[in-house]
Amino acid sequence: MTTPTPTAPFADPAPAQRLERAAAALTAHGFTVEILDDAAAARTRVKELIPEGASVFTGASETLRLSGIDEDINADGRYDAVKPRGLAMDRATQMREIWRLMSTPDVIVGSVAAVTETGSLVVASASGSQLPGYAGAAARAIWIVGAQKVVPDLGTALRRLEEHCLPLENERAMKAYGQPSSLNRLLILNAEPHPGRGTVLLLREAIGF
Repeated sequence: MTTPTPTAPFADPAPAQRLERAAAALTAHGFTVEILDDAAAARTRVKELIPEGASVFTGASETLRLSGIDEDINADGRYDAVKPRGLAMDRATQMREIWRLMSTPDVIVGSVAAVTETGSLVVASASGSQLPGYAGAAARAIWIVGAQKVVPDLGTALRRLEEHCLPLENERAMKAYGQPSSLNRLLILNAEPHPGRGTVLLLREAIGF
């Protein structure tokens, strides 16, 4: 069986007008939105947004890895990084405690598979580890989103997931874990009911899947 080839339209950065439409719709739905030039600006902004010593969990994300944000949070000692703590725990006997740590940090940082111009965030996951925090269990959430992830509507967002993101994630998972990924869990955030909780850093450049 041949793996589908990611389609170019889902890899191209959206123009400024579409970024502005998505930002306006997200803002109307209760999210805090900042449009930034690039990943370097997002890396700086994340450091400004998260207080030193906060407990922080990073969702699996090529955007975080490529930007250096994952390393900033999990390796430099500035924060109480949840991921290294979880990896040091016994998954056979402490799994429930690991899930509590991942679900309820002070801040969860990650990305999404798509942002719609109608103001929704779409996230897919094989394990679901980041979804409780994104959905509301974490006190704050920050998403860094490349311009190529902006799509017109939810239907197109789901197409982007299946036709573009999944083939790339399958390739990554095979190299990292020796097995393909899967769209086991899907989260759609249509609004943020708690003002100030959810921040979207929308970039003018493409990064990640």
